[in-house]
Amino acid sequence: MVGSRIRELRAARGLTVTELARRAEVSTGLISQVERELADPSLVTVRKIAKALDVPLFSLFEESETDDVAVVRRHTRMQIQSPGGILYSRISAGRGRLEVLQGTLAPGTASADEPWSHPSEECAVVIAGKLVVEVAATERALDVGDSCYFNSRLPHRYVNPHRKPAEFIISITPPSY
Repeated sequence: MVGSRIRELRAARGLTVTELARRAEVSTGLISQVERELADPSLVTVRKIAKALDVPLFSLFEESETDDVAVVRRHTRMQIQSPGGILYSRISAGRGRLEVLQGTLAPGTASADEPWSHPSEECAVVIAGKLVVEVAATERALDVGDSCYFNSRLPHRYVNPHRKPAEFIISITPPSY
């Protein structure tokens, strides 16, 4: 499904496979294989492609809906595993100006090897365990019920240095994960 969505968005922007590959800093062959559903790209690759297409990452996995009201059932939530150890489950419908995700970060892991940025605003609230939010090289320790709001243009990542999983809800506007 992600391959056909990438092809659709690439074509809508008038980009060739080569142009998209250059913008995403991946090989032309990889883009071609992904679009033809011959390869499953890593989350890092999908993130690069989404950035090159100027769309939120989760939009590459969604099907078009036109309803003004959307219900997302828990058992039908889209999930994606980040290389850093976060399992994301999309709570929101995946369209519009707000994205809401539930994240679970395994003990001793981080959302990314290095902090990264994207053009959004973000708010995270811890619902189980403890979480460290690293923004602009400053760490903020959060307990259950604590939240942290920040400009996502600042390099950031989520870290769980503890022995139990951390669960949290993230709201991002506009969607850009």
